Amino acid sequence: MKQIIRKAFKFRLNPNSDQAQKMVEFAGANRFVWNKALAMNLFRLEQKQPLLWYNELSFWLKLWKSSEDYGFLKTVHSQPLQQALKNLEKAFKDGFDKKQPLKRIPKFKKKGLSDSFRYPQGFKLEQESSKVFLPKIGWVKYRNSRQVIGDVKNMTISRKGSYWYVSIQTEYETELKRHSSTSMIGVDMGITRFATLSDGSYVEPLNSFRKLSKKLAFEQRKLSKKVRFSANWKKQKQIITRLHERIANARLDFLHKTSTEISKNHAMVVVENLKIGNMSKSAKGSVEKHGKNVKAKSGLNKSILDQGWGMFVSFLEYKQACSGGDVLKVNPQYTSQTCPRCQHVSHDNRKSQSAFECTECGFKANADLVGALNVLERGHRLLACGVETLVSSKKQEPVDSSNTNLLLTA
Repeated sequence: MKQIIRKAFKFRLNPNSDQAQKMVEFAGANRFVWNKALAMNLFRLEQKQPLLWYNELSFWLKLWKSSEDYGFLKTVHSQPLQQALKNLEKAFKDGFDKKQPLKRIPKFKKKGLSDSFRYPQGFKLEQESSKVFLPKIGWVKYRNSRQVIGDVKNMTISRKGSYWYVSIQTEYETELKRHSSTSMIGVDMGITRFATLSDGSYVEPLNSFRKLSKKLAFEQRKLSKKVRFSANWKKQKQIITRLHERIANARLDFLHKTSTEISKNHAMVVVENLKIGNMSKSAKGSVEKHGKNVKAKSGLNKSILDQGWGMFVSFLEYKQACSGGDVLKVNPQYTSQTCPRCQHVSHDNRKSQSAFECTECGFKANADLVGALNVLERGHRLLACGVETLVSSKKQEPVDSSNTNLLLTA
């Protein structure tokens, strides 16, 4: 049996000065077309008029190119601009789709944030000479770190900090693999322990943002004292950007290594279906109704987002799909307050952030380990009869934000 794999290969580009300048112009034109078309549609929404979709917007794009004010769009290849309009159309459709969990109206793009453009066709790839051909830009060298597999479908050029990257999306057909392992493991995500496995092992968190937060705050204070958009302000801005790159790259490396280790050793990985957006919501409240424990909740939110739980699960899913394994998501309700021995559920079972002691049978263990054991048990139940949890009517367990800094002990 065969399966179709879609995969992206990302490399850092080494453009010369002229090519880098063209990339800046392409990204700027791409951003301009997006914002211009978005403004038109937002105005039509206010006037309760139907939206303009791709066919209508592509007509407007031709008019913009032929005008005196927007004639600079002629210097940019047409396909990236057309792709921007297609992306905007999809963003609007997703924004009005009730099935989308994070539906929202598209937003305007800002200069320096997510600068990118995409070629759906017309590009070329030469792996032997480590070069890619980008229409109206030319042959650009890239840092070839691995072999690109499959038929190339599109190329996306993006800028991160002071560097340009190319993401090559491919598609290929391969035999459906069978995982080399036959084991099944439950994983409980946490703050003091990044991941606790049901076999008793656990992974310490990296906390890349926490480690550089003081230095980042120091550099940001220096930036606030400089004249906006001056030469020194731009230099300081680059320092802060490089710090953010270090934080993101360290987190990405940690998540890749951890997910690879788990994926290699276990055919079935069971994780909690966490609503991270809800868990990390601000507790400030409103002017009329102030929130409680705002400072503690803010620290907890920062820790949750620093862990990268959502990205970690995404990495697990695609790596398991490639290796013939699978990832199961189960209901997270009361996983660390349910006794894995007698199934007694009580808030009193969890004595602290790290200690678990069942008030019914006296079972003692680390709270995160108990959570991993319950996650694994719910995974078995889901495979057996399609039932995720015994307490589906209860709300997701509360998090004690006052104890988030306590060290968990096995």
